[in-house]
Amino acid sequence: MEIRVGNRKIGPKAPPFIIAEMSGNHNQSLERALAIVEKAADAGVHALKIQTYTAETMTLDHKGQDFQISDSGSLWKGKNLYHLYKEAYTPWEWHEEIFTRCRELGVIGFSTPFDESSVDFLEGLNVPMYKIASFENTDLPLIRKVAKTGKPVIISTGMATAGEISEMVETFKRAGGQELVLLKCTSSYPATPEYSNISTIPHMRDLFQCQVGLSDHTLGTGVAVASVALGATVIEKHFTLARKDGGVDAQFSLEPSEMRALVEETTRAWQSIGHIQYGPTDSEKESGKFRRSLYITEDLKAGDSLTRNNLRTIRPGFGLPPKYYELLLGKKVNADVKRGTPMSWDFIG
Repeated sequence: MEIRVGNRKIGPKAPPFIIAEMSGNHNQSLERALAIVEKAADAGVHALKIQTYTAETMTLDHKGQDFQISDSGSLWKGKNLYHLYKEAYTPWEWHEEIFTRCRELGVIGFSTPFDESSVDFLEGLNVPMYKIASFENTDLPLIRKVAKTGKPVIISTGMATAGEISEMVETFKRAGGQELVLLKCTSSYPATPEYSNISTIPHMRDLFQCQVGLSDHTLGTGVAVASVALGATVIEKHFTLARKDGGVDAQFSLEPSEMRALVEETTRAWQSIGHIQYGPTDSEKESGKFRRSLYITEDLKAGDSLTRNNLRTIRPGFGLPPKYYELLLGKKVNADVKRGTPMSWDFIG
């Protein structure tokens, strides 16, 4: 089940694989795009993802109603699809420089292709893995195309029914794909925690027998951290230098300090999962001496009886366990015992 990309392992036995999604947050500046790569690397992410399309490969330059965003809750309400993608796309001539900067900084650079021509282009750049976006997850020919590259593929499952996910997994496997990660995703921007339904993660993992992660569009890091406890092995979050700078995805993107916190807190969450454990861990063994136990609290002479006044349950834990308290009351000690002595069976009989 483990996947290896470069020198990085992806799987339950490795820390969560954190992907910073640049999307259109470069605001059509290559200088800003490279700065995003550098800040992502500084935040400790394992991978940085861009998107490979043009407005022409995404849609038609058309003013018809079908091509306008009319949803009142959308960040992009009123925009024309063609013009939105023209604003958001990452110029293809930037890709090689972005990926080179990623390699220099020890970050895995890869992309989401949106059509078959973009897969061919990315293959020419020898990207190490692919991502399929939620809105393309029913594009089975595209899934078939990336599967045939033999590289690991991540698919966001936003909006997909169980039946549709089954189709995409089957298509991937039949095309020769071996290494697949599905991402639980809520395709609203931003998403809200109550619609994240991350309980689906372990169910999806068991149902489709592959790794499952989270593509998270909520604000903050809480949902992502919680998903790790449910078995998420990959976390994808949109990333920007500063939300105030604007950009198509800026409102639901993390800033550098938040991305660093995400990397740190998801790692802590993963470390905390461990295994089923009862009894003291190695780190607790020293603390055991501060448990309560039975102690002699008054000086006693041989033949004196143990009473509630001279035998107490206190810290530390070097005496007999408190469960023997009632049994010992009324027993006579067989030797002189000083105040502050831990109770022992040797004093009885």
